[in-house]
Amino acid sequence: MSQQSRTIVESAWKAFASHDAGRIAAVFTEDAEWLAPAGNATAVALQGPSHMVGKTAIVRFLAEDFARFFVQDVTVTFHGIYADGDRVIVEETMTATLANGNHYANDYCFVFELRDGLIHRVREYMDTARGHRMVFGEGYPAAVPSATTM
Repeated sequence: MSQQSRTIVESAWKAFASHDAGRIAAVFTEDAEWLAPAGNATAVALQGPSHMVGKTAIVRFLAEDFARFFVQDVTVTFHGIYADGDRVIVEETMTATLANGNHYANDYCFVFELRDGLIHRVREYMDTARGHRMVFGEGYPAAVPSATTM
């Protein structure tokens, strides 16, 4: 099962890169979820959620929003793909030119959970502070008041 799971996720990455909604939709369960860190730079810049629920939301992000934000020179360098049963972990570095012209380069770790041969859940991890600096500039994020001072 591990090799099959790895193959499913590798094929999914090819579908993601195509930005073809039909190809992307074919790799997810209807009730799929994609969980990224709250307030990550991509979600903030696109004014979208960091927790996408349902195939439709995930497909829209990967087929439309991703290409609007990461506009050119998108390169993914895989450092490792590890499979154990229905879970696959992917380590990668993504570089790109952003819509605002800034260069983007960040390391990611994705944990894919499969169900019935499809992606059911993705947990995404990245350096959120680095992402914010590349998207919004060195002064970002601004200090956020603590709950006790509000």
